[in-house]
Amino acid sequence: MSEKKSQKLMTKDEVEDLLTLDYNNVTSEALGEGKGLDAQDLAEMKNLLSAAYKDIECRYKKGLLPFMDLPKDPDILKAARKLADMGRKKFENVVVLGIGGSALGASAVFTALRPLNHNSLPSAKRGWPRLIVADNVDPDGFAAILDSVELKSTFFNVISKSGTTAETMSQFMIIYDQLQRSLGKSSLKEHLLVTTDPNNGVLRRIVETHDFLNLPVPTGVGGRFSVLTAVGIAPLAMVGVNVTDLLNGAAKGQEDAHKPVAANKAYIFAGLNYLLATLKKRSSLVMMPYADSLARVADWFGQLWNESLGKATHLDGSPNPNTQTAIKALGVTDQHSQLQMYMDGSDEKTICFLGVDSFKQQAPIPQIFKDYEELSYLGGHTLAELINFERQGTARALSENGRPNLTLTLPRVTAQSIGYLIQTLEVAAVVSGSLYNIDPLDQPGVELGKKFTYGLLGRTGFEDFKERYKSVVSKKKYIVKSNPTPKG
Repeated sequence: MSEKKSQKLMTKDEVEDLLTLDYNNVTSEALGEGKGLDAQDLAEMKNLLSAAYKDIECRYKKGLLPFMDLPKDPDILKAARKLADMGRKKFENVVVLGIGGSALGASAVFTALRPLNHNSLPSAKRGWPRLIVADNVDPDGFAAILDSVELKSTFFNVISKSGTTAETMSQFMIIYDQLQRSLGKSSLKEHLLVTTDPNNGVLRRIVETHDFLNLPVPTGVGGRFSVLTAVGIAPLAMVGVNVTDLLNGAAKGQEDAHKPVAANKAYIFAGLNYLLATLKKRSSLVMMPYADSLARVADWFGQLWNESLGKATHLDGSPNPNTQTAIKALGVTDQHSQLQMYMDGSDEKTICFLGVDSFKQQAPIPQIFKDYEELSYLGGHTLAELINFERQGTARALSENGRPNLTLTLPRVTAQSIGYLIQTLEVAAVVSGSLYNIDPLDQPGVELGKKFTYGLLGRTGFEDFKERYKSVVSKKKYIVKSNPTPKG
C-alpha cells in the first residue's frame, strides 16, 4: 500500500485485534502447585496494577511520559512523506549512523515489514533504497559497509541526541570527510540528514553552522523509546515502510494502554513478569520470536527491558534485587541450541514466545517419500504449520516441565500490528518501573564505561579516568599468553 493511500486513523474494526496475550502457562494450573502463579497471586497482581495505573496516568497527565503521545504527532508524518519521496527518486542506499536506541528500533521494524531479501534485490524490483544500519565501530565492518555503496547514490542519517556519542560521531566524521573529498562540500547538504536534540549539543551547533537537513529527537524521549520519532520514522519512510500505518497501530496501542487493567495487555504483561521475578525468582525473560521477520524485535526488546529495569536501587535508595534480564532467542533455530538449558537447566527463566497466526507465505511440503514412515507425515503440511506447531509444542513441553511461558501473537506481521506491539511493550516497560519503584527512563549504569573511553581517547575533562584505568592495568598479572616471555 502506498503512503498516500493510508493517511487517516483506522476504524475500530480494522485495528481491534492486533495482538493477543496468552498467559495460561504461567499459572499453577498449568505448571503445578508452587511453580506458577495461583489465584491469590493474580488477585494481588490486580491490586498492584491498579496502583501502578494511577501512578502512570498521573505522570502522563503531567507530561512526564512524552513517548506515549508520539503515535499521534502529525509533524513526523509530514517530514516522512517528503523524505520517502526523496529516497525513492534519488538514492540507492540509506545508511543509518547510530547505535543502541538510534539503530535497534529502525532495524527491527525494517526487518519485520520489508521483504527479508530487500537489500539483495535489484533496484528495479526493490523499488526503494536499501537500509544499512551501521551500529558498531568495528573498523572492518564499517569499511565493508562503505565498500558496498557508492557515495553519490547513498544518503546518510546521523542520529545522536546528545551529539557526543563517540561511536556515531566518529562514523560521522569519516563520512563527512569522504563526502567532502569525493563529491565536494556541496554534497554534504544533499547526502546528510542529522537527527539530534532540537536545542542543545554539539551536533545541533554543527547543524546550525552548516545548515544541514535535520530533524529533532523530542525532548524527554530516550533512545530505547524513540523508534516512533524521527529516529526511526525518517529512515524507515525512505526505504518504503508504511509509517502512517505503523503510527496508526501504535496509536491504537496507546489507546488500549489507558484501558482498565483487567483488559490492558501492557499492564498485564508487566504485572505477570513482575510477580514471576519477585515471587518465583524468574530473573530472566527470554524473548523468542517464531518468525525470521521478528528476529530483530528481540534485539530491540532486549535494550528496552534491560536498560529500563536494570537499576541497582529503588527510588528510595534501597537495593533492587529482583528485576529481569532480557535474553534473545529465535524459534525454531534456538530450539536446537538454547532450549535444552530452558527445559532442564537452571530454573530461573520465563519464556515469552512471539508468534504469528498467518504468514505471508505458506510453503507447502510435497507429499513425497511416502514409503519412509519417518518422513511421510510431513507431506501435505506447510512450513507455516510446522513453525507454529513447533512453537505450540515447545510451550506445552516447557509447561509440563514446570517452566513458565507466555505467548504474544500477531494475527499477521503488518505495519499496524508492529506499531501496536512496539507501543504495548514500551508502556509495559514503564509500568514495570512503577511496580519495582525504579526509574525506567534513565540508564546510569552505562555512563561509567563511556567516561573511561573518553579518558583513553584523550577527551578534555576525563584525564582522571585515564589515570584510574592505567593504575589498574599496570597491576594486572593474571593473563595467559600463548608464548609467554620467560623471566630473567
